[in-house]
Amino acid sequence: MKYKEIKKMGKIEQEKKMKELKLELAKARAQKIGTSKIKEIKKIIARLHTFNNLENKSKKLTDK
Repeated sequence: MKYKEIKKMGKIEQEKKMKELKLELAKARAQKIGTSKIKEIKKIIARLHTFNNLENKSKKLTDK
């Protein structure tokens, strides 16, 4: 998932995707799937977190 795709998603969609990815990560770890798949899932989760943090910071700056 690319940053552009995340940007197009709504807040609720992002939260759903985050929950879905965390579940997928847990399943991948339990099944001991290759590390490349686990790394990919972690990167997407990190992108979602980063995007949310940037949005929150920009909202705080505009509110002041």
